[in-house]
Amino acid sequence: MRSVDQQSAAAAAHSGMLVPEMVDIPAGMYLMGQDDGRDEEQPAHQVRVPIMQIGRFQVTNEQYDTFCRATGQSGTRFRHQEGFGDPRQPVTGPSWFDAAAYCEWLAFETGRAFCLPTEAQWEWAARGGLTGKLYPWGDEPVTERENYARRWRSGPEPVGTSAPNGYGLYDMCENVHEWCSDWFDPEYYRFSPVNNPKGPSERLRKASRGGAWRHHIKITRCAARSSIPPHLEYADYGFRVACM
Repeated sequence: MRSVDQQSAAAAAHSGMLVPEMVDIPAGMYLMGQDDGRDEEQPAHQVRVPIMQIGRFQVTNEQYDTFCRATGQSGTRFRHQEGFGDPRQPVTGPSWFDAAAYCEWLAFETGRAFCLPTEAQWEWAARGGLTGKLYPWGDEPVTERENYARRWRSGPEPVGTSAPNGYGLYDMCENVHEWCSDWFDPEYYRFSPVNNPKGPSERLRKASRGGAWRHHIKITRCAARSSIPPHLEYADYGFRVACM
């Protein structure tokens, strides 16, 4: 007999949906943040996160197109621009509200609790089981990442074209910035709870994580934080989904 998840996935596939491939992430406790990092990454503090699933890849143009066709929503303004139109590239330019709407639609269609990951969940997943390392692969400089100098010339790469981390997740800390569910407060780590923190009450900006193709340094540290107002639509922003 198939599980509920298998039944949901089969129904979604039958209806033409492109459900993101999900990876099981174990529960655990880790040291979130970086004491010698930027001010908003301090202090490093113990955080416990529950078992979850997170997308193996960033949500692609192809997957987001399915959502737009099903809901009548317009695609992002970058969808058909040169350098951004490959179906396997991550969708670029969704606002935080667009990313949240995609998760809500996917949850309704599949009967599963899809959402955007919190900052704590994202960082735990990005670390891939490594403790105290700067990047998903360890401490080696980003310039030693395979083909680093030849990638990201005019837009993001198709997802999954560089090596995965220890949990089998691709493009963590690179390719496009990824929206998180949390509101952003640069002082939040000073009063964050230990158990599964979900960010402060409403602020002006939403948190995001990971590096992006448009920056001089293309890959960020696991602990690095960023944020923008939730209505903005930038060519170096995308997202991946989580499922609780």
